[in-house]
Amino acid sequence: MGHFMEQRRHLSRAKRIVVKVGTSSLTDERSKLDSRKVGKLVEEAMELRKNGKELLLVTSGAIGAGIEHLKLEQRPGEMPILQATAAVGQGLLMQVYGEYFGKYGQPIAQMLLTREDFMDPNRYKNFRNTLATLLKWNVIPIINENDSVEVEEIRVGDNDILSAFVAKGAQADLLIMLSDVNGLYTSDPNKDRRAELVKTVEKVTPEIEKLAGRASPRGFGGMVTKVQAAKTASEEGVTVVLANSEEKDVLKRVLAGEEIGTIFLPTV
Repeated sequence: MGHFMEQRRHLSRAKRIVVKVGTSSLTDERSKLDSRKVGKLVEEAMELRKNGKELLLVTSGAIGAGIEHLKLEQRPGEMPILQATAAVGQGLLMQVYGEYFGKYGQPIAQMLLTREDFMDPNRYKNFRNTLATLLKWNVIPIINENDSVEVEEIRVGDNDILSAFVAKGAQADLLIMLSDVNGLYTSDPNKDRRAELVKTVEKVTPEIEKLAGRASPRGFGGMVTKVQAAKTASEEGVTVVLANSEEKDVLKRVLAGEEIGTIFLPTV
């Protein structure tokens, strides 16, 4: 146990941090973008910037912003309509981020990525060079899947996996995945009162992957992709923490080494 607490204490030394924020952490119960939640995230992110941390934000929410702007009653089900909604919403999402970060005089940059940006060597090199330049300029890159052209990514909520690729490409020290759950549980906490929070994962084994399946009632952006992302990042030497975005001062508390959420330890 002492060894695991020591791992948490090391988090304060993390210099380059990727924060991934999911759809539910940015939208209300009607799937519309919730500016209060965006404001909370930005305020906490700026607290880290004040302490000299480099920050990259992998964000969902384009579809939520599109739903709000188009006054749709609910999240569309058909792929072309989802993609069009994302195309409308992406600019609006950046506008909201720009407004909140602008209050602190913090410059931001939009990066829209697809899987090819990581798979094609030239594109991957360009991505890494751009990222390095932005960070050198003290700009916060705001990164999203290019939802208006990526079909399968919308369907599987792949911003989890995207955040792991970004953490690897940026050579980040820490990936914090914010969600509407407190971490990885032994079973679905909504259905099983005996479900226990798994505080530390030393290695993502097939058993841990099975837990994720049992603890995840929804396919979209569920626990399975979060654990896959944690596996990808931890195998590249990145520490991963999965925590609830609604927790007060969640980013600050993670970095302070508080036993909050689930920590996935690096395996290299």
